Amino acid sequence: MRNQTKRINVGGVLIGGNTSVKIQSMTTTKTADVEKTAAQITALGDAGCEIVRVAIADENDALALNRLKEKVRLPIVADVHFSPKLAVLAMENGASKVRINPGNIGGEKEIKYVADCVKRHGVPVRVGANTGSIEKQFLQKYGRSEFALVESALYNVGLLEKFGVYDIAISVKASDVPLTVRAYTLLSQKTDYPLHLGVTEAGTYEAGLVKSAVGIGSLLVNGIGDTIRVSLTDDPVKEVYAARQILRACGLDEDFVEVVSCPTCGRCAWESMKLAEKVTEFVKPYRKKAKLAVMGCVVNGPGEAKDADLGIAGGVGSCVIFKKGEPVRKVKAEEAEEEFFKEIRLLLQ
Repeated sequence: MRNQTKRINVGGVLIGGNTSVKIQSMTTTKTADVEKTAAQITALGDAGCEIVRVAIADENDALALNRLKEKVRLPIVADVHFSPKLAVLAMENGASKVRINPGNIGGEKEIKYVADCVKRHGVPVRVGANTGSIEKQFLQKYGRSEFALVESALYNVGLLEKFGVYDIAISVKASDVPLTVRAYTLLSQKTDYPLHLGVTEAGTYEAGLVKSAVGIGSLLVNGIGDTIRVSLTDDPVKEVYAARQILRACGLDEDFVEVVSCPTCGRCAWESMKLAEKVTEFVKPYRKKAKLAVMGCVVNGPGEAKDADLGIAGGVGSCVIFKKGEPVRKVKAEEAEEEFFKEIRLLLQ
């Protein structure tokens, strides 16, 4: 059971309050380059991203949001550091949400300035605390810990509430996975605001994927989290695919074609590994609940993949195609790929 959180509206996309866990990513283009940024946002949306964040580094970036919104369908979150003026300018130019970091946006005066604009435009705010922006008083009191992260975030949430802002999401990220998990677990016990999950500065594709899967996944399976971003030093479209895989592994996205395959061993007498890769790539665009199995031999064949809608298992010179654990026909090994794809197309049509 997922934790019960408040619901907020980000440009028509609902977060929290029993809605589905939303996938977020962030553009890598200069936001003021509207054409390139719009193209990247469109690619992210096609991959399954539901909310996109853009960097607002200067006035040109903030002013570009109006034109950008005309070209894309995803809600745009303005990511602002150090400048309350840029946060306000971004909202005035159509940002669906603003993300600020406690510790680098200013004191009460600056937060009130941002909060007044938030109320005027009716947009939510994400308070994004991370280990690089914990305020000094909390670092001195707790050190670099989950307590410092959580108290820093909640202190700034309290300031927003003081100035009349209640549409808030919170994140408490670290590059250290155990610290991230401890921080979100503690935060979930102290607030019912929706939580945005992520492991910050997770690294390049392979390392970042593992760290994110462990950190985000362990929180999701314990009911914590309303939105996620997989941070990778790579093409952000890969972040979206990785996020989808994490949600699926956690049982939070059932509308997809699952492909299971055995690791193979010395009993495997055909190219099952290559076929598994081709099948996995082929079914990516499909939004349909189905399970396919590509198994190396009869040991791992119909028996272990009995719940698969469709599967294939190999032997010496031939393969067996099966449905729900029951063999339906035998095909020559060299014809296995073509015949199996025929069955897949029939299943998914």
